[in-house]
Amino acid sequence: MLQIKDLCVNYGGIEAVKNISFDVPVGKIVTLIGANGAGKSTTLKAISGLVKPKSGTITWDGTDITGRDSAFIVEKGITLVPEGRRIFPDMTVLENLKIGAYLRKDSHAELQKDIENVYELFPRLQERSWQLGGTLSGGEQQMLAVGRALMSRPKVMMMDEPSLGLAPLVVRDIFSIIREVNKTGMTILLIEQNAHMALQAADFAYVMETGRITKTGTGAELFDDPAVKAAYLGT
Repeated sequence: MLQIKDLCVNYGGIEAVKNISFDVPVGKIVTLIGANGAGKSTTLKAISGLVKPKSGTITWDGTDITGRDSAFIVEKGITLVPEGRRIFPDMTVLENLKIGAYLRKDSHAELQKDIENVYELFPRLQERSWQLGGTLSGGEQQMLAVGRALMSRPKVMMMDEPSLGLAPLVVRDIFSIIREVNKTGMTILLIEQNAHMALQAADFAYVMETGRITKTGTGAELFDDPAVKAAYLGT
């Protein structure tokens, strides 16, 4: 289990995360929803080692990983699919995937096996394996970002706004992919402004407002919560 306890993070001179606590159980999809500026992305950056917490603890599988560098976090089995995908536009699809395995010391055969697994999950990436990442569509770039993250053989995949800027039909495809990845046993911590899709996919959900967690429950419970509906579901 990934456990966040009493986490406080200052970011850009602002107290972005204010004493939050939550758990991410193994094999589940957990989502954080909330408005822009609520502190969701900063939370993921703190977990992944991109920013240092002011206080609190982050524990994974019994190990305190608070404030450790990103390479250590990835080696422990936690990876991030960043907001905006952040693929390498001047590298091919295949090169982007190989970059995802840069910390691994496996044989070429093992890496090739995982590349084939990514291609099985995303056939379009195999069709475009020698195409430059920057020439892919938004949906294909998101597939590539997920595939690159999978190449590190993570146990936890954190996803920051995977549907951002994508057409509604593509968003449905991305959430189908999230569910398929989760079915393999992958634990997923999801940040998503499309609260409707996120709550439908999530086992557990948390609402963040101005750096604090204000509501918790299962995805279904928060989906049916009148206050959540009014604030985030447009009803």
